[in-house]
Amino acid sequence: MKKLLLLVIILSGSAAFAQQDPIYTQYILNPIIINPAYAGLGNNLNAMVSYRTQWVGLDGQPQTINASGNVSLVDNRVGTGITLTRDQIGSTITTEANAAFSYKLPLGDDRILSFGMQGGVLNFRNDYSGLNPYDKSDPAFTGGERGSRINLGAGVILKSERFLFGLSIPRLLPTTFKAGTSQFDLYTQHFYLFGAYVWYLNERIRFKPTVLLRAVKGAPASVDLAANFNFSGLHTVGVFTRSFNTYGLLVQTLLAEKFRLGYVFELPTGNSVGSNFTSHEISLGIRMSVFDFHERTLSNFN
Repeated sequence: MKKLLLLVIILSGSAAFAQQDPIYTQYILNPIIINPAYAGLGNNLNAMVSYRTQWVGLDGQPQTINASGNVSLVDNRVGTGITLTRDQIGSTITTEANAAFSYKLPLGDDRILSFGMQGGVLNFRNDYSGLNPYDKSDPAFTGGERGSRINLGAGVILKSERFLFGLSIPRLLPTTFKAGTSQFDLYTQHFYLFGAYVWYLNERIRFKPTVLLRAVKGAPASVDLAANFNFSGLHTVGVFTRSFNTYGLLVQTLLAEKFRLGYVFELPTGNSVGSNFTSHEISLGIRMSVFDFHERTLSNFN
């Protein structure tokens, strides 16, 4: 129970007690999870499933399952995709489904500007039956709350073979719920700004640094910094930090130029929850060319 109380304190740092978006370390591998403008941007079919367990050993630890797919259509001028997410923190379970659409504007010199929108449904459920409070008759821990809300999001991405920059707000609408006489915001607007650049060190090795800035009202901004090395366009090894409170290792590989497997290990420091509670994230994806106008060659960003 003490560990669960610690988790509540960590995740409820703002006055509004709004829940923050799930954390994804492998966002650069599948940016559609935070930016709908990525739908179809790889000019082929991409699908991925991922599982993240955060702070293993902490009661009520966050756990996130995500499945997504996107495809380029109409001679690679537009894209569409879908994302499905189940995020659980303690007794709170949030399930979300979004459909994304993008329009791609060629700028010349292999640069593409993509505009994206997404819409869907978010379902919230808080089940107190799994908790063990000191006073079981406390009305604050009886029953539970649940509800659904409509979601809209937007984003923009500028891409070439050397760089990828994006800005997005996955949730534009407020998600406010009432619990008895009280009211709370389940999610507030999150702003994502990310970028990546590729340097060719030689014919086989590429250096790809990435940065992701997360900003939300009522909480400190979070910055992910990563240094990745890619070998022959197939295998990637990288190290990263999240606001210098968490450090980690990322490994990705592409099998048969089609199947992508990724794993992340994170080690928090004393400025976070302490090094006793590690995090792990694993993903499995597939990329395919299913239409005649789809690209068959490997890209730095798909």
